[in-house]
Amino acid sequence: MQDQITILNKSINNNSPTFIIAEVSANHNQSFDNAVKIIKEAKNAGADAVKLQTYTPDTITLDCDNECFQIKQGTIWDGTTLHKLYQEAYTPWEWQPKLKKVAEEEGLIFLSSPFDNTAVDFLEEMNVPAYKIASFEITDIPFIEYIASKGKPIIMSTGVATLADIEGALNACKRMGNHQVALLKCTS
Repeated sequence: MQDQITILNKSINNNSPTFIIAEVSANHNQSFDNAVKIIKEAKNAGADAVKLQTYTPDTITLDCDNECFQIKQGTIWDGTTLHKLYQEAYTPWEWQPKLKKVAEEEGLIFLSSPFDNTAVDFLEEMNVPAYKIASFEITDIPFIEYIASKGKPIIMSTGVATLADIEGALNACKRMGNHQVALLKCTS
């Protein structure tokens, strides 16, 4: 892997200033206006980029009341299903090109974490400059290869990964000829 990646006009390496990504994701509470406010406040706070998550409830889980799909982990979402949670949390796809435009007007880089190939295809149509891979996706090697095949920089979270997981994901990118990968240590 390279010692540096460049996303649009921002170089990210060991000597560059910290690259700050503001997480929009579900923080908008299903309000487009809130999402716009978050992006503008991210700019005011000094962020370099904003990031969404690109999925729909149906592309990330099943609409199922089976016990395996119920949330019971001592959180505020206990008593609901994953599908219902993602229905409340996802960013509608029709908002995303508009939010990208807002981010660019604010001088921010627009990123997203896709969760399946249809999301990657959608983001390619939007011409996103880079991808963020969520740590829970780091073992999905065919998916990582699909993202890497687009030839764009990748920021890969490693929060739930073992060293073998990280090596496997990096090797997947190399196999696709993509060496523009930055690892992000996160807490998951």
